[in-house]
Amino acid sequence: MEDVLKHGLLCSSEFLFESLCSESLLKKAFLAVRKNKGAPGVDRITIEQFQSNLDEEIARLYDDLVNWSYQPRPAKRVEIPKPQGGTRNLSIPCVRDRVVQAALKSLLEPFFEPLFSERSFGFRPGRNAQQAVKMAQIACQKGKDICVDIDLEKFFDKVHHDRLIARVATVIKDKRILRIIGITLRSGIMKQGVFQSTNTGTGQGSPLSPLLSNIVLDELDQELEKRGFEFCRYADDCNIFVSSNVAAKRAMINITEFIENRLKLKVNRDKSKIGKSVKIKFLGFTITRNGCIAISESSMKRAQDKLKELIPRNKGESLQATLNRFNLWFRGWSNYYGITQFPSQFATIEAHARRRLRAKIIKMSKKPRTLFRKLIKLGTPYQLARRVFANTKCWGLSRSTPVHRGFSNDWFAKQGMYTVSFKEQEHWFPLNYRAWLS
Repeated sequence: MEDVLKHGLLCSSEFLFESLCSESLLKKAFLAVRKNKGAPGVDRITIEQFQSNLDEEIARLYDDLVNWSYQPRPAKRVEIPKPQGGTRNLSIPCVRDRVVQAALKSLLEPFFEPLFSERSFGFRPGRNAQQAVKMAQIACQKGKDICVDIDLEKFFDKVHHDRLIARVATVIKDKRILRIIGITLRSGIMKQGVFQSTNTGTGQGSPLSPLLSNIVLDELDQELEKRGFEFCRYADDCNIFVSSNVAAKRAMINITEFIENRLKLKVNRDKSKIGKSVKIKFLGFTITRNGCIAISESSMKRAQDKLKELIPRNKGESLQATLNRFNLWFRGWSNYYGITQFPSQFATIEAHARRRLRAKIIKMSKKPRTLFRKLIKLGTPYQLARRVFANTKCWGLSRSTPVHRGFSNDWFAKQGMYTVSFKEQEHWFPLNYRAWLS
């Protein structure tokens, strides 16, 4: 049955260019581009400006494709800082080029999705990072808790174009589509106003790049499956799980050789490592020594650092405005890390946020007498509230008993502070997570 399905896909893939040259498809592709938002490219045309003249822009794009006068413009190159240090290169194509790439993605994806590994989770419909972490957990629970973490050096900038096109051509038989992909890959970049050619790479940040990266790394997935490894991959983040250090060292050597010699990619030997799963971070999580999922220590630290930015003590804004900004961030953060089995991790973040909010309230009060009056109004006993006069340090006072009594957890809940640590979750493990991270 699979052979019949694959044969049918190959036959229909010979006429994809006719499907691409469709104004209705291009309009649907624009809707996908608009949903993803994004900055303008080198032509400085925003999504809103493109939409205001949508029919004419789509008609012009259609004519360019049909007449083979379509030529993608160079993508704007920007550098964004990584949490661990260094920078990541992002490419921002023009809106019209993003529309073509989104249309290409919608046409190519149905052909490649059935062929991808079940252990690949990045940038695929119906799959996410949490599923990848749960697969890593299953591998560790089987006793394969030694992790081989292979880091690919600047993967999106070093994809070999000829190998990629050849890989696409094994499934897509329409050479016109291959040509469109080729000119897109070689359209170049503009960095600080200077044009640079692109002889390698897929331009991280473009609509087509995630699919192309999965096509490249599917070859790695097939090799790992052929060797019988337990692994899970999310984009270029791949972890292999084995049961001994000897097997881990052998896997590191063999797979590194395969990646560099066969895929023509570069392994970062300084960042690649072998270790117990509890010491290896995967997509912001670690698998503890008892096989449970926990938020990694580095992710917890970054979250606490983020709170300094979200809840500044000296910024002249209302408490409600600060709470709204915290709630917006914490909803997204807690949704992503919601599979942790240690509720104390959320409680840690929430407690730190409340302390910073208390410090902000103290700072806004300016004088101890003003703070004293606020505490009395909130029902704090007189003798207890008087203790605020003994400590004038804002940060130290934020953890004092009278301030905790007046501005309690319940008080913050009434102000609308979003919390998750005390909500019932079936998968939570009711112990302190730090005891399992050693």
